[in-house]
Amino acid sequence: MMKKRITVLSLLPLLAACAAEPDNSGETEAPQNNEENNNAEEAADPDALNVAMQADVNSLDPHFGNDHPSLNVKRTIFDTLVKTDENLDLSMSLAESFEQVEPEVWEIQLKEGIQFHDGNELTADVVKMNVDRMLNPDVASTMAFMFDMITDVEVVDNYTVRLTTEYPFAPLRQHFAHPAGQMVSPDVLQEDLAAMENGEQPGSVINENPVGTGPYQFVSQEPGERIELEANPDYFADGPGAETLTFTIVPEDLTRVGELETESSQIIGHLNPDDIERVEENEETDVARYDSASLAYFGFNTEKAPFDDPDVRRAVAMAVNKEEIVEGAAAGAAIPAEGPLAPPVFGSAEELDPIPYDPEGAQELLQEAGYEDGFSVELWSDDSRTRLDTAELLQGQLSAVGIDVDIESMEAGVHRERVSEGEHEMFLGSWGTVTGDADYGLYPVFHSDSFGMTGNRTFFANDEVDQLLEAGRREMDEAARLELYEEAQQIIVDEAPLVPLYHTEHLAGLRSDLQNFYIHPSSLYELTETTRTMD
Repeated sequence: MMKKRITVLSLLPLLAACAAEPDNSGETEAPQNNEENNNAEEAADPDALNVAMQADVNSLDPHFGNDHPSLNVKRTIFDTLVKTDENLDLSMSLAESFEQVEPEVWEIQLKEGIQFHDGNELTADVVKMNVDRMLNPDVASTMAFMFDMITDVEVVDNYTVRLTTEYPFAPLRQHFAHPAGQMVSPDVLQEDLAAMENGEQPGSVINENPVGTGPYQFVSQEPGERIELEANPDYFADGPGAETLTFTIVPEDLTRVGELETESSQIIGHLNPDDIERVEENEETDVARYDSASLAYFGFNTEKAPFDDPDVRRAVAMAVNKEEIVEGAAAGAAIPAEGPLAPPVFGSAEELDPIPYDPEGAQELLQEAGYEDGFSVELWSDDSRTRLDTAELLQGQLSAVGIDVDIESMEAGVHRERVSEGEHEMFLGSWGTVTGDADYGLYPVFHSDSFGMTGNRTFFANDEVDQLLEAGRREMDEAARLELYEEAQQIIVDEAPLVPLYHTEHLAGLRSDLQNFYIHPSSLYELTETTRTMD
C-alpha cells in the first residue's frame, strides 16, 4: 500500500526533500504509560487539536517574545492588519485596504464589525492604541524597531487610520504583516499600562490574559507544560477548524514522535530528518515539508577578541565546510547559504562573492593575524539535536586549522537570553525573515541600532552597512532597493560577523487525517482552518 505524503511547496526548488532538525541519538520507544494512553484517547476527538512544540513561549504579548514558540501560539490568538501567505504574497486581514497616499503617509481602512474575544470592537482608536503602545519608550518593546519610523497615528474616523512616517518607508505594509503588528484588545492594553504604573513589568497583564481577534481565544496556561485555547465563535474569517487547540511543551524530539504515534498530538514541530522514515513508515502519520525564508548561521561576538578582527572571522569562515554540515547535521534537507537572505526573500542577492571553503588559506590568514598557534574558544549552542550536530561538525572543522572549540549546550530560552546579552564568543543561531522583505532579514540582524534581543547578536557595527540599510528602507523604487541590499549583503559577507550556513526546509509530523495545515516560509504554523477528517 502506497504511503500518503504531504505536498511540498516549491519556493526553493533546489531543496532536498527533508527537514532541518537532524539527530544522531538512539531511538526510544513511544510512551506507553496509562496517562499518555488516556491522553491519546482524548486527543482522538476530531474537534480537538494538540500541537507538541519544542520549547515554551517567552511571552504571549505581541510586542514582546519574537521566538518561534511564542509567535506560533500568538498567531492563533491575534490577527494582523495584513498578512502574507505560503508564497509570501501580501493580502488584507483586519484591514479592508492599506494604501500609500503620499510618500510619508499611509491610510488604513478597517473591516467593520470585527470583535475581540472580550466583545470590544476593532476600531481606528484601537489601532492607534496598539501602535502608540508599541512605540512607548516606557514599555520598551523589543519589537519597536519594526515601527519606529512612524511619527504620527491619526484617527480619521471610526474605521480609518492615517500613519505618517519620518521618511518614505517602502516595506511598511510587510512590517504590519509581522506578528508584532497583531492587534490587542483595548481593555487589556489599558489594564497592562495601569499595572505598569503600579510597578509591574510591561506585558505582565497581556501575557497572562492575551485577548485578540484571532480564530482561537485563550483559556489557560501552565508554564513549561501547556497552553489551552478554544474556538472563537465570532471569528470574522474562515475558521477555526477545531473546538479546542492545545500547545504542549515537549523538548525531546523522539518523545514528540511518540506523542504523534500514540495520537496524543496531531502535530509535532521541529521534526528531525533522522525521524522522517519512522514517521513516513507509519500509515497513520505523515511528514509535512515546506521551503523556508530562514537562515541557520554560525556567529561571532565581534566585540570580543579575537573576533573583533575581521581577518580572524574570515579565517574561521574559510575553515567551515557548509556542504558537510548540510549533509551531516541537516541530513541534506537544506541548501548551503552564500549570504544572509534565503532565495524567496525580496532583496536576496543573486550574485554574491562568498568566502570559499579553504582550510589552507584559513591557516595562512590566522598566521598573518598573529594566531599561528591557533586559539581556544567556546561555541554556544541550544540543546536541539540539529544544533548540537552542527556544533560537533564545526568543532572538527575548526580543529583542523588549529582552533580548539569547547561546546557549551543550554536550553533554548537560556541560550537566546545569554547570547542577546553578549556573554558569548561564538554561537549558533537562526533568523526567519517573517515579512519576506530584506529589511527585516537585514536591519535587525546587522544594523548597529539592533544589538541584543532585537536580533544583532554578533554586535556587528559597520557605518557603511548602517547607511545602506537605512537607505534601503527609504527607497521606494524596487530596482534601486535591490541594488542597495545587494551591496549591503556583500559587505556583510566580506566582514563576516557570522557565517551563513544553510537555508533549511521546515518539517512537521502530522496525523494522516489532518487537513488545511501548512508551514509559512518564516517557519510559523498556519492552524486557522486546520481540521481532522476522522471516519
